[in-house]
Amino acid sequence: MTPTNDLTTQQVHPASLGRRMLQGAAIAFVLILIFLLGAGEPNPDWGKFWMVRPLLVVPAAGAIAGVFIYFMDYLRIQGGWKRALAIALSLIGYIIALWLGTVLGLDGTMWN
Repeated sequence: MTPTNDLTTQQVHPASLGRRMLQGAAIAFVLILIFLLGAGEPNPDWGKFWMVRPLLVVPAAGAIAGVFIYFMDYLRIQGGWKRALAIALSLIGYIIALWLGTVLGLDGTMWN
């Protein structure tokens, strides 16, 4: 009988680093796009292409959060309370990265 929590037989990363980064960036891109499309009429002082910065910075922050989630897989595969801790830390880390990316992306335009 083999143990169900044997780290030698389990795959540590169910998804590649690139895939986790793309997932994080895609979620962040969709969220900032929805936010920007619902923003209404822009201030003329912001310039013609003011949306480019948040559309680049926020998904980059989401991709960095995807890297964090990728490295949390080591803790997540151990199961039990460590899995719950890894999921909670991943969610908190993603929210913080998304928030920081949004602030950096919108600084000088909507949040001046």
